Amino acid sequence: GKIWAEMSTTDEAEVKRLGSLVLEKGGEPMDCPVSGGCHRAATGNISIFVGSERSAFEKAMPLFQVMGRQILHTGPLGSASVLKVLTNYLASVHLASLGEALMTAKKAGMDLNTTYEAIRISSGNSFVHETESQVILNGSRDINFTMDLVVKDVGIFQEIADRHQVPLEISPLLLKIFKDGQKRYGDREWSSNIVRRLEEKCEEKLLAPGFPSQMEDNEPEVRGEEVMVRR
Repeated sequence: GKIWAEMSTTDEAEVKRLGSLVLEKGGEPMDCPVSGGCHRAATGNISIFVGSERSAFEKAMPLFQVMGRQILHTGPLGSASVLKVLTNYLASVHLASLGEALMTAKKAGMDLNTTYEAIRISSGNSFVHETESQVILNGSRDINFTMDLVVKDVGIFQEIADRHQVPLEISPLLLKIFKDGQKRYGDREWSSNIVRRLEEKCEEKLLAPGFPSQMEDNEPEVRGEEVMVRR
């Protein structure tokens, strides 16, 4: 039978609805969103989450091994979509908090190049810092991800939490921050320009020399492998 693979970031309920239609036609549905940024997608080093029957996952694995580097079978249909918006939520939290950290460092008289390295080698480091902080400090803010997409993804994450009665505190505030950024700078503004809110309030620019204008993937392309879950 044929496989239907939904690779966008969307709601698990919609994926399951579409998946049921695929099953009616005799196909095998899977949701397989990717994570890691466009720079890693271009080099074949992207991570892929796959929600599907195990048999469908194994059938599609040769394709995933060409497309990505780390491939995780997350469970049944819809599970990959839940985990994708969860990880996008975390990335957005990191982005907003990095803006606050960098601005506080700037106002405290810290050199931003030194600040970048201090965060990078510390317990406060993250994938978002090592990638997005660079284009923030360059000034291009070009991360190939926009304000409206953050609002969409964090909104889906919030809906999942609400359905399961999880009383979140950070997520509603984050959604408020990015909706404000969306209103100020437009739907298609780079999401990293959320730092402009603080730049304008503090009358300071978060800029430093020596950083690239676009995120770069310097790791060699290798054949993808399945990530084994510890049990």
